[in-house]
Amino acid sequence: MHCVQQVTPQIVWVGGNDRRLERFENMFPLPNGVVYNSYVIMDEKTALLDTVDSAISALYLENIEHVLQGRNLDYLVINHMEPDHCANIGELTRRYPDVKIVGNKKTFQFMEQFYTFDKRENYLEVKEGDTINLGKHTLRFIFAPMVHWPEVMFTYEESEGILFSADAFGSFGALSGNIFSDQADFDSAYLAESRRYYANIVGKYGAQVQAVLKKAAALDLRMICPLHGPIWRKDLPYILDKYEHWSKYEPEKKGVVLVYASMYGNTENVMNVIANKLAQKGVCDMRMYDVSKTHPSYIIADVWKYSHLVIGSPTYNMGLYYVMESLLHEMAGLQLQNRKVAVVSNHTWASMAGKVMLKIIEEMKNMELIGSPFEIKSSLKESQEAELDKLVEDIYASVKE
Repeated sequence: MHCVQQVTPQIVWVGGNDRRLERFENMFPLPNGVVYNSYVIMDEKTALLDTVDSAISALYLENIEHVLQGRNLDYLVINHMEPDHCANIGELTRRYPDVKIVGNKKTFQFMEQFYTFDKRENYLEVKEGDTINLGKHTLRFIFAPMVHWPEVMFTYEESEGILFSADAFGSFGALSGNIFSDQADFDSAYLAESRRYYANIVGKYGAQVQAVLKKAAALDLRMICPLHGPIWRKDLPYILDKYEHWSKYEPEKKGVVLVYASMYGNTENVMNVIANKLAQKGVCDMRMYDVSKTHPSYIIADVWKYSHLVIGSPTYNMGLYYVMESLLHEMAGLQLQNRKVAVVSNHTWASMAGKVMLKIIEEMKNMELIGSPFEIKSSLKESQEAELDKLVEDIYASVKE
């Protein structure tokens, strides 16, 4: 049976949830599933904005048929060509053979790379600022390249001030009936997953996000309809401010993320001692992760949130412990910057971990090293406590400054 909701009197949400999918893009864990959003505008002309993943095609197609009530589909707007949003284009063109497929030049290039159906006669190529009039509603197209694919565009509906924002302003997590952010406890239910989504999916493209935020600032913006996560119809400055901070690589708040690798518990012990000493000095809001047990997307999300980072790892095979090296390269690849970092290393017979960690950090932008790197040989000894206290004091002073 169909499952739809009104967004406004003439705009209907026709998306659906997938709680069975284990990993987004086969990489990022989805403990709460994911939602694929799609929208139908019912006017003198009808328009469908984006499609959904093939996993929910049956429900999705039933939703569209229910909303159209026998009417033809005039326009299919493709804001983003990633397969979780465009898997139903072929089926829709078979059901509605006269539909105009709206996209930009890069959209159609990607469409022909992914699919084999030949519907070039249905293509309607648009450029930045072009409009389509549906009757009461007018769609204006705003290009958003590399947020987070090169073909991405936003569709702005002028009469109601609605921005259909592709993957921007999205979130991991399925919807539980409430499709609007103000209907849920957003901070509890979605904020962490919105941050994890941004940092890991869009994070590399901060400059491009900044460019599109400037375009959005010129709009009469009353609603944001992303392709994942809840719809924003209230408190828009809240999510816009988050994107402002995230895309400038600015921490949201003071706090310390401690990330360690530990084979036999000795490096873990050092990190626990550091956290304990910081807590006794009054440092609040600390997070600690074992990089071998926690998926990197969660660690990266908290690194995006907080101002300070303490990294600890042993040497492994005369290099850096593999999963720690992978995490640091992932953070560097996402263009993480503007953080303050302390380094802790451990070795038994070859001192390399600290050197590799420092090299990766030094190659990242605007990363400030706190104090002197601290190194242990196999296990922490009482004789090193004064040296460790100096590092803790340096971290404390940096957090409190």
